Amino acid sequence: MHLKALMNRFSSIKKSPAMSRSGAIALAAVASAAATAAWVEVQARRAERDNPPAGDFIDIDGVDLHYVERGEGPPVVLIHGNTVTHADFIASGLMDRLARNHRVVAFDRPGFGHSSRPRDRLWTPAAQADLLRAALERLGIERPVVVGHSMGTMVAVAMALAYPENVRSLVLVGGYFYPSFRVDALLTAPVALPVLGDVMRYTVTALSSRLMLKKMAQAMFAPRELPDNFFPVISREMMLRPVQLRANAEDAAFMVPAASTMSKRYAELVLPVTLIAGEEDVVVDPQAHSVRLHDELPHSELFLVPGVGHMAHYAALDRVVNAIDTPLHAVSLDHFTTMTEDDLTLGAEPEMGRR
Repeated sequence: MHLKALMNRFSSIKKSPAMSRSGAIALAAVASAAATAAWVEVQARRAERDNPPAGDFIDIDGVDLHYVERGEGPPVVLIHGNTVTHADFIASGLMDRLARNHRVVAFDRPGFGHSSRPRDRLWTPAAQADLLRAALERLGIERPVVVGHSMGTMVAVAMALAYPENVRSLVLVGGYFYPSFRVDALLTAPVALPVLGDVMRYTVTALSSRLMLKKMAQAMFAPRELPDNFFPVISREMMLRPVQLRANAEDAAFMVPAASTMSKRYAELVLPVTLIAGEEDVVVDPQAHSVRLHDELPHSELFLVPGVGHMAHYAALDRVVNAIDTPLHAVSLDHFTTMTEDDLTLGAEPEMGRR
C-alpha cells in the first residue's frame, strides 16, 4: 500500500463541531499515525536510494526479481532466509569463496531487497520455488547445487520436490522442515493481513521493529557475537522497509502449513542432501528439524556445529563450501558428524568469537 492511500485512511475521521475530548484524542492519534507513516515512507525511499541494486533484474511472471551473479564454473544458487537479503551471503563471505570456482547466483526472494512481491498470489515456499526455477531457466542455469538458509531451505526443498531433474544437490543450513509451534508466526500474523497489516507496517510495527532488530540479529548469531560487518553490508533500513516487513510476516505465516505439506513428501528426495546446523540454534531446533530430516533421508550428510547458533554459514564457511564442492560419488551416505571447534571458520569476520 502506498503512502497516499494510507493518508486517505488516516484522514477519514473528520472533526465535528461537537467533538468530544475522546474524539480530539482520537484525531490526535490519527495525525500522529499519519506523521509516522510519512516518516516511514521517507526512510524506505532513502534506504533504496542509498542502497541501489547490486545486480540485475529479470521479469518473471510479473515479478521484478533482483539477483547478483559472480564467477564461472559449475552453478550454485543461494537462497536467503527471512529478515535478510541476498547480501547475507556476501557478509558471510560465502559468495566470494564460491565465485572462485563456480557460477554463483544469489536471489533476493520476493519482497526482500530489491525484488517485488505482487499481491496477486500467495507466496508460499512452493510458489517461490516455481519463480526461482523459471528465473534459472531464463538465465540458462542447469542442474545447480541449491543452497538454502533458514526459510530459504524450505524454498530449496520445494524446488527439489517439484523439479528433481533440475537440482544437482541440496545444502540446507539451519533449516525448518517439520510443522511446529512458531512464536514469530503468531506475533507477526496481523502484519501479514491486508489493510490492518498495511497500517501496522507503517506505524507500530515499523517502530517496534527498529527497537527489536539488533536484538533479533544478536539472537540469530548467539552464542557468538554479531559480526561487525553484518549491518553495514545488509542495510538495516532496507530490512525495515514496509514491503520487507510484509514479506517477513507472510513467510512466517506460511512456514507451518508448508512444512506440514512438504514433510509428507521427503521420501521423494533421492538427490544428495547436506544438512548443516548450529548445535546452539535457538531460532530453529536442530534436533527437531535437521537431525530428524537426516534420519529420514538415506542420501544425506549431517554436520552439527558446536558453539554456533542459527547463522552457521558464517562460522562453518569451509564446511558449506566443501559440501558444494564434494563430488556426488564421494558423498558418504547416512553420515552424521558433530564438528569440533577446530573445524570452524569465521568467514568474513575473523574477530567474531565466542561470547
